[in-house]
Amino acid sequence: MLTDAAIKRLKPQDKSYKVADRDGMYVTVIPSGGITFRYDYRLNGRRETLTIGRYGPDGVSLSEAREKCLAARKMVAQGISPAQKKQREKRKLSATPSFGEVGKQWFKDAKMADSTSSMRKAIFNRDILPIWKNRLLSEITPDDLRALCLKVKERGAPATAIHARDIVKQIYAFAILHGEKIANPADEVGPASIATFAPKDRALSPAEIRLILAELDQVATLPTIRLGLKLILLTMVRKGELQDAIWDEVDFENAVWRIPKERMKRKKAHNVYLSRQSLDIMIALKTCAGNSR
Repeated sequence: MLTDAAIKRLKPQDKSYKVADRDGMYVTVIPSGGITFRYDYRLNGRRETLTIGRYGPDGVSLSEAREKCLAARKMVAQGISPAQKKQREKRKLSATPSFGEVGKQWFKDAKMADSTSSMRKAIFNRDILPIWKNRLLSEITPDDLRALCLKVKERGAPATAIHARDIVKQIYAFAILHGEKIANPADEVGPASIATFAPKDRALSPAEIRLILAELDQVATLPTIRLGLKLILLTMVRKGELQDAIWDEVDFENAVWRIPKERMKRKKAHNVYLSRQSLDIMIALKTCAGNSR
């Protein structure tokens, strides 16, 4: 049986040679002087060899090699090849994409509005990618994510910090969906632990809406602007959706305004069913528009 003292006395020769330990484990000494622990076993009628590791301060000790050999023997008893398992893990590790690669693929495949994509790319490229570009997904911990978000918050950008956390969460969800066996660090970093926001907006009361509608008629502006504001109040469309509308989208007979997906934030076509008041406003706007499309 080998001891540390006996291993240190082993001298390199012109050819590699083996020195047995126990339970199938042995060391191989190569001409350059390197000493490696190996384990021979038979499984399903074939002979296999597991390379346990290189002996030395930067490798494995004799006691560690024996522990690994014992674990391998238990696997063989269960019909599992430790050598093949080790190779599969090495292939998986070498094939694991970096955080930066997965993030770029997520942006390529994710369906989101152009404005949302632009905002998220700015945060990703400025605050996240420079730090984690070459890290493996398995190397990023909840503490890492929390530290990154707090750093962004401390420069006076709490909303950006929240978005950074959400971007990381979605990138990991994308990776997990495509087969990566990893935990999502954002699951342990709640948005409230980064920043909270008090709402600054509130809904207008019916009385306030009536007041606005009444006062609109007194504002010194173009009639089309008054009509547009009233239409927005009645239909809740976005300002840009109304500004860029063309008359071909409006079906006066069926009282439907069909906004195509190209002009919608989420790239989905949207039907606005016009009330009597809304239809009257559309007719007034058409009158003002004359021959304009």
